Amino acid sequence: MTTPREALLHVEDVHKSYGPVPVLKGVHLDLYPGEVHALAGGNGSGKSTLIKVLAGIEHADAGTLRVPGRPTTDLAGFGAAASSRAGLRFVHQDLGLVLDMTVAENFALSRGFPARFGAVAWSRLRRAVADRLERFDLAVDPGARVASLRPADRTMVAVARALADDEPGQILVLDEPTASLPHHEVDILLDALARRAAKGQAILYVSHRLAEVLSLAHRVTVLRDGTVAESRPTADLDGLGLAELIAGRSVETLYPARAVPTEKPERPVVQVRELCAGPLREVSMEAHAGEIVGVAGLLGSGRSTLLRSLFGAVVPRSGSITVEGRPLPPSVRAAMRAGVALVPEDRQREALFGDLSVVRNTTIATLARHTRWSWLRPSSERAATRDAIDDFAIRVPAPAQAITRLSGGNQQKVVLARWLQREPRVLLLDEPTQGVDVLARADIYRRLREVAVGGTAVVVASSDVEELANLCDRVVVLRAGRVSARLRGTEVAIPAIVRHSYADREAS
Repeated sequence: MTTPREALLHVEDVHKSYGPVPVLKGVHLDLYPGEVHALAGGNGSGKSTLIKVLAGIEHADAGTLRVPGRPTTDLAGFGAAASSRAGLRFVHQDLGLVLDMTVAENFALSRGFPARFGAVAWSRLRRAVADRLERFDLAVDPGARVASLRPADRTMVAVARALADDEPGQILVLDEPTASLPHHEVDILLDALARRAAKGQAILYVSHRLAEVLSLAHRVTVLRDGTVAESRPTADLDGLGLAELIAGRSVETLYPARAVPTEKPERPVVQVRELCAGPLREVSMEAHAGEIVGVAGLLGSGRSTLLRSLFGAVVPRSGSITVEGRPLPPSVRAAMRAGVALVPEDRQREALFGDLSVVRNTTIATLARHTRWSWLRPSSERAATRDAIDDFAIRVPAPAQAITRLSGGNQQKVVLARWLQREPRVLLLDEPTQGVDVLARADIYRRLREVAVGGTAVVVASSDVEELANLCDRVVVLRAGRVSARLRGTEVAIPAIVRHSYADREAS
């Protein structure tokens, strides 16, 4: 008879409400040594709130936590210090590393600088960090600047730092660690994490990317509407099955069917010629009404710079941009007047007005429509917001609440709805589904295709090659600031996008 394993982490009956709105309703979770346990669910399902409770950032209304060798802890008074004592170690999407400092210095910021005779003992610090990196199979120089490391190694440096005190029974919690990683770096990180688990490390892994969950995790717990909908081995699931558990309903397909017009107008809606801006060097591209054009490339290839140049936020050194045949001056105001809209990559810093309501965030780009005799009409704003909520299936308890109370996917839908109310001729989207769950992705993809079919030229820049391959009608691949390929038809596929992202030759 096999002796049952003791859980390293046992969480039971967690409840949390924000005002009258319940977010967690009796959530339970077990995590075992050597196990990668994924936490999955749609935006608003309660994943982020549960992680904040475990980190001691938010206090639960009720619930308990138990780890071996310690008494059961009431989560209602569970703070950051108690979380650390329980062995919980967190690595968030924002790694908290200082890029301009060395790896060793970043370790010392967390653990303290060793001293000798009143001065920093640099050699001792570097030896200690080198030993730590070796234990994590990281071939990284402790004296290297973090900025010089590839993205996957930066994440593993953050992991090694989080687990640096070597206490037994530590639990590593990874919250969306691959959200900003390029495609090829994701596999490197997942391999490294699998090796850690094989050595006995317990990992709680939070991700919207279902393929990662299925390839890395041993078990998955799915949250839906603040409750545990299912907890089972990933070996029993495939991508569609997991998506349906998250949705709570049948999911036929994630991506809408392509519906590109057979005949394109002679003149493109937007045309870029020999553009030089930031890392971009003599980039040319165009987009017609009715199509979705993807922009692919590795980090630093110029994807975001291209979109920001089209929106007037970056002033090119040379080259030209035209919208419907007319030159576009390099200013945001001119771009908006020409019918150009941008959903930026950094939603929190560049798209959301955090201290304003959902209503105002939805209507802020079209306030003139809701104004009469210089007075804003709240009833008009509320009506427009209700239409956006219905159109995008935005989950919001009350439109008057702050935008920051919405989940990431619902925030992204609000930003997209804001710009679509202007009925743009050119819609630019930079990483449109970053940090967005599978159901919100399906809603966003559906709406983008509808917008394109309606006559808008849609341009999507993304590090998610699966997204580009399945959503876009054409893909322009950038490498080191230049166009390395222009893919269309059957060429728009993951292998071709990845291959040309590393290609040494330029497209003719």
